[in-house]
Amino acid sequence: MTLLAYPAYLDHIRRESVRFREVLTDVEPATPVSTCPGWTAADLLFHLGRVQHFWAEVVARRPVDPSEDYVEPEQPAAYDRLLAFFDESSDRLAGALAGADPADECWSWSADHTVAFALRRQAHEALIHRLDAELTAGTPTALDPALAADGVHECLDLMYGAMPPWGSFAPLPHHVEFAISDLDTSVWVQLGVFSGTSPDGVERAGEPDLHVVPAPEGEADAVVSGTAADLDAWLWHRGDDSGIHITGDKDVYARARLVLEQPIT
Repeated sequence: MTLLAYPAYLDHIRRESVRFREVLTDVEPATPVSTCPGWTAADLLFHLGRVQHFWAEVVARRPVDPSEDYVEPEQPAAYDRLLAFFDESSDRLAGALAGADPADECWSWSADHTVAFALRRQAHEALIHRLDAELTAGTPTALDPALAADGVHECLDLMYGAMPPWGSFAPLPHHVEFAISDLDTSVWVQLGVFSGTSPDGVERAGEPDLHVVPAPEGEADAVVSGTAADLDAWLWHRGDDSGIHITGDKDVYARARLVLEQPIT
């Protein structure tokens, strides 16, 4: 599938951040966030503000890794100060990204060390947490189909399928197609097994895993279909499976579910 143009990601960061802030402005700060167990509306507001604060620093100081001397902001106790912190962080992030070339070298925790990674990741970070905010307030609105379709790819490729440098992936001859019905496009994954020893000495072996791959020849073993918005929300555990349709080999799908049931925030 074709990913979005990089100027579009910045537009989405701004738009989704504005909506996120708008929704949480009048929400009772102690309101539980059902999609993020243990969080309140205030916690959600601070989380996205802190994420945007950090990535604004990353982009502004590119290509230096800022993590060694980065000072974590403290969560303001007063909700009006928390809203102001979010505004400042969001403005700084948008400004830093607007002044950067997507091809610029930039630190990231992924294999992609360019500003492009920050642009795409932060667009989806804002989108999913906008959805969290709306579900908390009981005011859900539609997800942009193009951004949500891109989110299906990003979620499967990065949040579930990213490979740490100390790990290895042994592929199995099983493929699952995630068919995005409203845009007539698909994201394919190949199932496999993850193994490796982490830097802190934890040994992992035989864990179900998946990787995004180009569409292979032939049919998928299982097909998961739905609109871009339904699939993106479902993959992020922000929506139920009422709009998701499963066909094909039930055992292959069940193995994929072992990976997709892992929590992501």
